[in-house]
Formats: sequence, structure tokens, C-alpha cells
Amino acid sequence: MLQQTQVTTVISYYERFMTVFPDVESLAAVPVEDVLTLWSGLGYYSRGRNLHRTACIIMEQHGGIFPRDAATLQQLPGIGRSTAAAIAAFAFGERCTILDGNVKRILARYFGVKEYPGKKTVEGQLWQLAESLLPAGKDHYHPIIASYIQALMDLGALICIRGRPRCQYCPLQADCVAYQHNLTTDLPVPRPRKVLPVRETVHLILIDDRKQILLEKRPASGIWGGLWCFPEMPVDQDSTDYCEKKLHVRATKFTELPRVQHTFTHFKLSIQPQLLQSTIHHQSACTEMSEKNNYIWLTIEQALQRAIPAPVRTLLLKIRSIDGK
Repeated sequence: MLQQTQVTTVISYYERFMTVFPDVESLAAVPVEDVLTLWSGLGYYSRGRNLHRTACIIMEQHGGIFPRDAATLQQLPGIGRSTAAAIAAFAFGERCTILDGNVKRILARYFGVKEYPGKKTVEGQLWQLAESLLPAGKDHYHPIIASYIQALMDLGALICIRGRPRCQYCPLQADCVAYQHNLTTDLPVPRPRKVLPVRETVHLILIDDRKQILLEKRPASGIWGGLWCFPEMPVDQDSTDYCEKKLHVRATKFTELPRVQHTFTHFKLSIQPQLLQSTIHHQSACTEMSEKNNYIWLTIEQALQRAIPAPVRTLLLKIRSIDGK
């Protein structure tokens, strides 16, 4: 959860998650949708899907025993080189290093690396530097490795911070290139600025006479994979025609809500929500879709309990506030 999400946001999610899934066995025993429901709002949902897949693999291929070495851990879904090393070092004492954002920042400043740390060649250089600093020893395991890795993380989180690093408290300042050459505000080199492309889409918010809303389960791959969303339509199509031909629902458009912007890693999504009053047009076809678990009619409160992405939650709350006035 802490990958790409701040600690303050994660805490409540973590506590709920651990209450429901206290061990690997309980996590592997449930459908992935149960995991995504608890994950709803954290974003980067592939993390939740990978967590579930990893739990299943540990139960099926490792007899429920968590792998103890970084090399094996790295083969599991969603566990990269740095995360594998962190698990192996903290849980099992393996002599290996991590390279998270904090450590990259420390190394870039300490060694005076004047290129963007996210660049592949530079990242390789940082891995070599990080490994060269490991506590001395020839054994595969080391008695102080967990303390060493924790110290690195704390140094980056508390002292060698992004803005206004507290160099006066740093035990490494005497040999730090950035400190000695007054480069602490310049290093690490920031990510090159890139204008993200904007994609536009229409979300169809279909409300029937029971005040239920139609949600569609997205494919497992792609953005919001496996989550429940409003049916999506290209911007150049007519919504009422699309509803009748694609969703087998007769609908009348009655208003548009303000656009919702959502930023992904590689693009921005501009969503135009359209509110439509709907009636079932081809009941048998709609029943068939429901049986395939692709579509479902729910009240707003029921929909809010499903595994839904943040923009869908925002729109549901907006509709609820409008309906309550």
C-alpha cells in the first residue's frame, strides 16, 4: 500500500485490510473483488490484484510458506527488486539492499549524481552504489542488515528530505558531495517535465425508476481492471442511441454534470458524466448481461460499497447530494 501512496492515507486502509485478511491463507481464500473493495480509493489497483495473486501462489506453490530470499520473492506478482530486498532483509535478515525513493535521494546527493535517478542507466548505477555500501560480510545473511536498511530509510525520511534537507543533523555531511558543493537543492535531478496527453470519455449514469444505477464491471486488464464503473462511451456518439444498441436500455438524457479530471501515470482522463433516465428495453438481454456479472443495477449506497475507482465514487456522492436536495 505504501508504494505510490502516502503513509497518512494508507493507515486506515491497512488497519481495515489486516482485520479482514490477517494472514496469507485468508487473503488467498476470497475472490479478488473482495480485495479490490477494501482497496477502493487507494488507486493503482493492480497492486491489490497482484497482492491477491501472490497470496494464491504462496498457498498453491509454496505450501503457504512465505519465500525467504529476495530472488524468489522477486518472481511473485507485484514484488519488484527493491520490495523483494526489503522483505528479505527485514523479515529474514538477508544481506541485500533496497533502492526506494529515499535511498535514491541519499545516494544522488552523497555521490553527486547529476542525472535523473529514474533513468534506467542511472538507476543501475545507483544499485551498484547501494550494494557497495552494504555492511561488510561474506555470509548470505547479516545480523544488523535490518537495522542498516531501516537507518537508510529513516535518514531519507527524516533528514535527507526533498525540500530543505536537515543537513546539520546528518552524519554523512562531511563526505556528501551535494552538501560540500551547495547542491542539496539541485540534487537529485528532478524528473524531466512532460506534458501528459488528455483523453476524453463519456460516463453514462443511468438511473431507473427505482433510483438504481447501472454499473459495469471492467475487464481484468487495463485501467481500473476488475472494478465497477459507469458504462463508458466515446465522446462522438449519441448517448441514447448507444444505450439502446449496446446496453439494451432505453434512456432519455436529462442533464450533464461538470467534467471530472483524473490523472494516471501516462495520461489525464477527462470524464464527461451524463445523467440519463432509463427503462429496460430488452429485459432478456439485460438479464443475460447480469448473469455474466458484467452489469448490475444498484442503489447509490450499494454502489458505494463495491470496488469502484475514485472518480466513480466522486460522481456517486455528487448524485446523492443532488438527490437529497
